[in-house]
Amino acid sequence: MGRIGLPEILLILVVILLFFGVKRLPEIGNSLGKAIREFQKAMKGGNDPDNKNEKTS
Repeated sequence: MGRIGLPEILLILVVILLFFGVKRLPEIGNSLGKAIREFQKAMKGGNDPDNKNEKTS
């Protein structure tokens, strides 16, 4: 298994375009962007409920 190259990425994008259609792509992009930001925030510890308790002591 090698790396994913440009032809593979283009194929995936074409399949997504055919599956969801042009009108839903902006919604999907926004949702994906929000999910990635939330994931990054959680990985940095910004969204960890345990950190709130540690800062008060």
